[in-house]
Amino acid sequence: MAAGSSTAAAVGESTSHSGRIRALFELATAYLLILAVIWTPRPWQARIYFVAAAFVAWATWHSWAGANAMGWGGRNLLRSTWIVGAAALVSAVAIACAARFGTLHAPPAPALFVERFVGYIIFACIQQFLLQDFFLLRLLAAGLTPPKAVFAAAMIFAGAHLPSPILLILTFIWGLVATAWFLRHRSLYALAVAHMILGVTLAICIPGPTIHNMRVGLSFLTYQAPHAHHLNH
Repeated sequence: MAAGSSTAAAVGESTSHSGRIRALFELATAYLLILAVIWTPRPWQARIYFVAAAFVAWATWHSWAGANAMGWGGRNLLRSTWIVGAAALVSAVAIACAARFGTLHAPPAPALFVERFVGYIIFACIQQFLLQDFFLLRLLAAGLTPPKAVFAAAMIFAGAHLPSPILLILTFIWGLVATAWFLRHRSLYALAVAHMILGVTLAICIPGPTIHNMRVGLSFLTYQAPHAHHLNH
């Protein structure tokens, strides 16, 4: 019995160790590929993008933890929507301040608004999936405690927004809030909507030349402000 127990414990320890190594490997590989996409010029950028997307899809399928654990289920859906209201309140205050200081530059018509931001809205959902389901869950699987995993995930998220100083600070704060919130509620839907609201608000409240039109990586460095006689162009 003692020998059998020792063997079972050794097998469990080995499995746990291999699981931690795999989690770190998948996290590091995906993050390096994402950084490569951000910092690589075209046409190589598009090719690396497909490699990164394929790897993330494969790793997600390979280590699927279940719909509820990954925030895709309906559990806590209604109870978690308060974060959407909080994001809407922050948005309203930011828009009022931007209007007061003359930096508000929202599209003049609903159709133009949708045309301008539909891509970002989709990307906001992808970012939340990567932050919560890919990076946060793998940091936990690698053995980090929840507080350390939250901090590390926020650092990873913010690092992908370099070299923009404004986005670096704001995404770190949002990364802390969103990951801590996710661990409690396990719902991606409300987080994605809140992310959309805050991201669009940032885009229409801060002048494009100041924030380089929300660009990161190489496109931030190569951004050229449009020639216009108004800061809000």
